[in-house]
Amino acid sequence: MRRLAAVGTALALPLLAVPATAQAAAPPAAGEVSAAAKLTHSQATTMFRNAGITWSSSGNCSDRNRPTCTSFEQIREDTVKGAITLKRASGCALNVTGGTETGHASGTYSHWNGYKLDYSLSTCVQNYVNANFSYIGGNKWRSGSGNVYYRESNHWDVTYYNCGGC
Repeated sequence: MRRLAAVGTALALPLLAVPATAQAAAPPAAGEVSAAAKLTHSQATTMFRNAGITWSSSGNCSDRNRPTCTSFEQIREDTVKGAITLKRASGCALNVTGGTETGHASGTYSHWNGYKLDYSLSTCVQNYVNANFSYIGGNKWRSGSGNVYYRESNHWDVTYYNCGGC
């Protein structure tokens, strides 16, 4: 309970009001996983569609068990809300290219467990991240709420520990 109260406090901070140099909230301790709600693919796509966020897959499919699909089955609600927070705060177009489908690295804070999304690269997102988040090395930036944005060679890989101030 004490952990949830601390996270709730961090979520109350507006995304844009936290300077890039501010101390970011730490992710939950190892083995301590948030009790955030899990969504169906349909619930997540409805939320994305209503926020103007698009998604695509190289296989033109949404089967969670096929690595060429983009699935949102069992995604955490805070992850979806984190994407919506990024879209609203940045004003950038967002296209999701990776969700909870198989084929990504494993781990507690993984795509499969609903913590990560991949986005297409864009100058708008890069400029927003550079201007508003703290660079932490290795092509990674941390938002004021503690979410981590990793710029890979052909996409953004974002770990949402929370909804980013939703």
